[in-house]
Amino acid sequence: MSKLVSSLTEAIQKCGLKDHMTISFHHHLRNGDYVLNKVLDAISELGIKDLTVNASSIFDIHEPILKHIKSGVVTGLEVDYMGQTVGEAISHGALAKPVVFRTHGGRPAAIESGRTPIDVAFVAASQSDEMGNCTGKYGKSACGALGYAMSDARCAAKTVVVTDDLEPYPLQGFSIPETDVDYVVAIDAIGNPAGIVSGTTKITRDPVGLKMADMAIQVIQASGLLKDGFSFQTGAGGASLAAAVFLKDLMLEKKIKGSFVMGGITGYLVDLLESGCFRNIMDVQCFDMKAVESLAHDPRHMEVSASHYASPTAKSSIADQLDVVILGATQVDTNFNVNVHTNSRGIIMGGSGGHTDIAAGAKLSMIVAPLSRARMSLVVDRVQTISTPGSTVDVVLTQRGIAVNPRREDLQVQLKKAGLPVVSIETLKKTAEEINGIPEPLALGSRIVAEVEGRDGKLLDHIYEVL
Repeated sequence: MSKLVSSLTEAIQKCGLKDHMTISFHHHLRNGDYVLNKVLDAISELGIKDLTVNASSIFDIHEPILKHIKSGVVTGLEVDYMGQTVGEAISHGALAKPVVFRTHGGRPAAIESGRTPIDVAFVAASQSDEMGNCTGKYGKSACGALGYAMSDARCAAKTVVVTDDLEPYPLQGFSIPETDVDYVVAIDAIGNPAGIVSGTTKITRDPVGLKMADMAIQVIQASGLLKDGFSFQTGAGGASLAAAVFLKDLMLEKKIKGSFVMGGITGYLVDLLESGCFRNIMDVQCFDMKAVESLAHDPRHMEVSASHYASPTAKSSIADQLDVVILGATQVDTNFNVNVHTNSRGIIMGGSGGHTDIAAGAKLSMIVAPLSRARMSLVVDRVQTISTPGSTVDVVLTQRGIAVNPRREDLQVQLKKAGLPVVSIETLKKTAEEINGIPEPLALGSRIVAEVEGRDGKLLDHIYEVL
């Protein structure tokens, strides 16, 4: 027996894909992904129309999806994140139906509950055997963890593994088992390695970014959470990576042994593991080659599903075990609501990802961002789009001061006692406006182009068409 078929076209036909169905993709290949575009081209040639694409993220490389939207092949989009190339077209009304934005935890919860059923899941894997045991840890297109694909593979009516490295059965070190897979397709290339992972991810050299990173570590230390058993998540931005480096130095100095680190895993977080600062890495997505290699060879570096990472309907999740998380923002308002979906022009250029999930779960959620970007203020009266509710945000840290959510009076006392520059969120807003002025209101239409769901699946906000 073999599940191997000759082409994407044959796999699509064997799955019985028809008009009005839902197909899914994962984003571990990031801006190097070829699979989503190849699958949609094959579907278009078969004349299938009116499909919903449920993709954990859409990147700039997926711009060809716009031609399939225009032709009617794709009429619905459900995502956790969307890059600006596609986001700009959506913001100007390219799609008739509103995009549905979920969080990285809300997406698997919706899939597993049947609220957003998937008819055919396409899983890009850097290695697979002919029965569908597959992984992203090895091969010429290695991307690391396949955490965002696991719920799709398990819950879809049909699952197709697409690989460019077919290995003998049984594949060693598989991430997704053959029991979740219906068909396997081998193609020449599932992606461009240069876009899948970067060789290195760089910390900031900007003095403002370094100042904020240093202040962030001081906040963590003042909070009282930095002790043996400490758990931590940060992203792959320059200031966040600098904070990880500063944290390593402090933990080594204080001889603190943390429990685990989480997040978009980079070489800097691997350094925290290898230097003995943490016992484990919990990994749902790798961002660079050092992280991929660590996952492939170090048993302390563990691959987890998106559901295990952050699903609010799981029996438990990593999100609820975190002590501290450092997050970014496009805008923050005086109620501590955060926008990571739209830019200063109201154009879609991002999404919640795990932002909303982790802010809700961590004991200390900290937004670290410069007070101004390109003459635009970080702090405003009301964010353009609520991505993460202010009720889950503890601290907003800028180079001009640190605002603590009034509900965290205990934390405000601790930070002031440590001599940190604590100010009100209104003071940050006033300072930003003195630097940048007050922007003109955006020219938005009445048409809704996207709906933003909270991690619980309830409507959190709307995104409106940009005129």
